Amino acid sequence: MIPQKNRFSEADDWDEPEEEAYRVLSKEEMRALQASNALKNPPLSPWKILAAQVVLTAFSMVFWSFFGDPIGINLYTQSAFLGGLTSVLPSTLFLIRLELAKKTQVLNPGNYLAALVSGEFIKIVVTLMLFLGIAYWVSGVFWVPLLVTYVLALKCVWLAWLWR
Repeated sequence: MIPQKNRFSEADDWDEPEEEAYRVLSKEEMRALQASNALKNPPLSPWKILAAQVVLTAFSMVFWSFFGDPIGINLYTQSAFLGGLTSVLPSTLFLIRLELAKKTQVLNPGNYLAALVSGEFIKIVVTLMLFLGIAYWVSGVFWVPLLVTYVLALKCVWLAWLWR
């Protein structure tokens, strides 16, 4: 339907609505607003997510230990451990890289962005090296427990939504 001019009003339907006026906050008001938002949504430490990956890897190892011939530590358990290690070790290196960047720079966003990108590159390279190393040098590895544990450990980030 095409808007038409109201015959009884001086306002035109095609006119832009008036913009809302923005109010500039003072430093004290901004700090109070940030403090109230911080209390509502506390920041989640990435180290907690890493700890959750370790715990989930341990649970996965216990689960897969029931599938081997001798129940306990067997090749299924070792494969699950390697899958968890393939997720936890690169994530640890990434977090260490970000922590070092936080300590060495003085609130320079460019340096922190470079640390973020280089940390992600390190994470990808180490993950590929671990998968290739496991494929070439670990004989008899079971790929199903390894990949299931790897994917579950990667998805621990989703638990962060439950912790908030």
